[in-house]
Amino acid sequence: MRRTLALTAATAVLAGLGATAFATTPATTATATATERTHAKKPRPLAGLRILVSNDDSMRAAKASNSDGLGLYELRRAMCAAGADVVVMAPWQVQSGKGTAVSNGGALTVQRRTALPAGYESDCAGAPSGGAVFGVCLAEGGCAPDSPSATPADTVKLALRGGLAAKVGWKGAPDLVLTGINSGPNVAASVNDSGTVGAAVAAIDQNVPAIAFSSSGDASQTFFPRENYRAHAEFGARLVAGLRERGLLTSAFALKVDYPDVSAGQRAKAPAWTRVGAGAVAYHAYERRGSGDTFDIALGLCPVDGGGEGECAEPRRDADSVRLLADGHVTIAPITWDRTYGTPVEARRELGAVQRYVEREAPRP
Repeated sequence: MRRTLALTAATAVLAGLGATAFATTPATTATATATERTHAKKPRPLAGLRILVSNDDSMRAAKASNSDGLGLYELRRAMCAAGADVVVMAPWQVQSGKGTAVSNGGALTVQRRTALPAGYESDCAGAPSGGAVFGVCLAEGGCAPDSPSATPADTVKLALRGGLAAKVGWKGAPDLVLTGINSGPNVAASVNDSGTVGAAVAAIDQNVPAIAFSSSGDASQTFFPRENYRAHAEFGARLVAGLRERGLLTSAFALKVDYPDVSAGQRAKAPAWTRVGAGAVAYHAYERRGSGDTFDIALGLCPVDGGGEGECAEPRRDADSVRLLADGHVTIAPITWDRTYGTPVEARRELGAVQRYVEREAPRP
């Protein structure tokens, strides 16, 4: 069985399935301070690692639903706490569903955000680059609140092709590109639309290792709790540390890491090595207005267990969607840029090594 929601009532769900100050979502300062003290006592396994962070949700973190970039700041926080030098270059506006789209003309402006969301101001104070956060707009001379945005792939390509060198003085490419944390899972057919995944693909196109992170929302999938982002980010830092320690950060393929909802106190299950599902979890539906020429864009939802019909049917037992949404596992799947059907698997040894790490040694949530 499938159901349909009006797009205006489910924009955040669709978002999960593709020098300026803003209103912010407040954080608990006392909690943040205690967390900083805890992190200060821990080893810093990512020391010396340079990380570019981008997403498709923007760098605003202003919406009450937490769907416009709060996950990015949790990811930045966790990576800096583990010792990495982090720079953010992200879309100026929400760009969910843009996939690998790029801007083919005009000019891009990279503008630093000087007032960060409450509770995240000093997360990267000790990093060489200070955890600089930039928004990228499709405009000349400066970015206004309503400026059109660069796409997720734009931000990564720009950063790697001169943006990082110009803005923070990095020579050469970063060691790793992280995208997300997206507001909502990127699984099954929605992976093709995902700007979070598209930005990671842009990185491996340039021979830079990349990981795309996406977190489930609450039961409604219209609100994205900070608890989910934080659990995912801290797991992600340990995952990156393990991959780095074993020499498994590779640009031969990207990794897609999705995290289940843990906001009600449930615990995420162990990481599962998966394939991208062949069915759908959510899809675009088009509803005609009477007998006219206008069609409303709506959101179609499928059963999370893959037991639907037609495009909702999921034939793969190891589908990311089922393992994440129905079974509650953290899911990890390899993603590549190569769209040639039947291409032999390259980097087979690296792929096998990463799979073994995920299945046998990866950190547990």
